[in-house]
Amino acid sequence: MSGDFPSGSVWLVGAGPGDPELLTRKAERLIAAADTVFYDALVGPGVLALASPDARMVHVGKRSGRHSRAQGDIDAMIVAAAQSGERVVRLKGGDPSIFGRSNEELAACHAAGIAVRICPGITAASAAAASLGLSLTLRGTARKLTFVTAHARAGEALSLDWAALADPYATLAVYMGKAAAREVSAQLIAHGLPVDTPVALVENASLANERRFVTTLRLLPLAARSALGDGPALLLIGAAIGEAVSQPTQARAALTA
Repeated sequence: MSGDFPSGSVWLVGAGPGDPELLTRKAERLIAAADTVFYDALVGPGVLALASPDARMVHVGKRSGRHSRAQGDIDAMIVAAAQSGERVVRLKGGDPSIFGRSNEELAACHAAGIAVRICPGITAASAAAASLGLSLTLRGTARKLTFVTAHARAGEALSLDWAALADPYATLAVYMGKAAAREVSAQLIAHGLPVDTPVALVENASLANERRFVTTLRLLPLAARSALGDGPALLLIGAAIGEAVSQPTQARAALTA
């Protein structure tokens, strides 16, 4: 057993976008070594299958728009498992440090005197760009990359700095953006982003049931309603996404499959 995962310690592990082959080698090793794995709803069976047959597998939800355990309860369960001497993996979709609420779990472990570390994972924006066959940055066109989440607390309006986000020289990745597509489109256009700005919608990035659709900012609300299923979706917005549109006709057809 590697010395970086002693009994009574915790690793927050990035499960990546879903494809088990996109896990880091360290993530695979930690998952296999864990006594207990607390995992999110978006972590698929291919990743979970890497755990030991003897491991205790605990589903803790954490999917936008659906019932899940309260964050405080998850914190308490992680701490309790580690205090009982177990090697604990907290498995999170994507990268734990990108919209993964890692701070609460790190703070709970630190407060209890439990050793806790982070193993990064591939975030959904990178997987989506790879599926589309494009770069999120482009010299002279997209010199900045911004990640935001369109998920707000229940009853709260989406509060973002739309003026800053409407940057024609940036690529904007909107996580959990399908439900907020109408507001994203309206706000970015109202703050100066051209209506024909390319947008890619990628659902279930990296998985066999992935869906991709390329449209424009003006048509984004319609595309979000009609072109996708019920899986988690990411929006990629900006001039760099136009590279997907400029591919040969056969490649463009594949994007909308």
